[in-house]
Amino acid sequence: MPLPILPRFEVYDHTDKSSMSVSWLCAKIEKALPICLEECGPEEADIRGVEEIEINLVSDETIGEVHAEFMDDPDPTDVITFQHGEIFVSLDTARREGPVNGLEFQEEVLLYVIHGLLHLNGYTDLSEPERTDMHTRQESILRRVLAGAN
Repeated sequence: MPLPILPRFEVYDHTDKSSMSVSWLCAKIEKALPICLEECGPEEADIRGVEEIEINLVSDETIGEVHAEFMDDPDPTDVITFQHGEIFVSLDTARREGPVNGLEFQEEVLLYVIHGLLHLNGYTDLSEPERTDMHTRQESILRRVLAGAN
């Protein structure tokens, strides 16, 4: 069976004072993307039809605006995924939640990106069982990527 063609991805840091290493994140996404593609979700996977994934690193203020406009909820959130291949990640949320989750800031950001990639690959987290399954998968992928495994 031929290997799937991986979509290209671009990471854009839209914050003025980020301490995020975009090069570190890109290297980790290179490892995470094929692993996420292996994890076919129960819904039809949009990721296979996407040529490019755009990952936007934003503030709580910006993600709150996106959340309000598209999901009618003005509160900031960690990650928002659009099925056409656009992912928004809140660096402010990652900075706050990383220590709570026992992760470094950059690792928490990577976790959010993996979460977005799983959404693009057909996973949803609307119910508690779906959320539990998705979180288990994303944490497993994060561990593999951080350990350097392919």
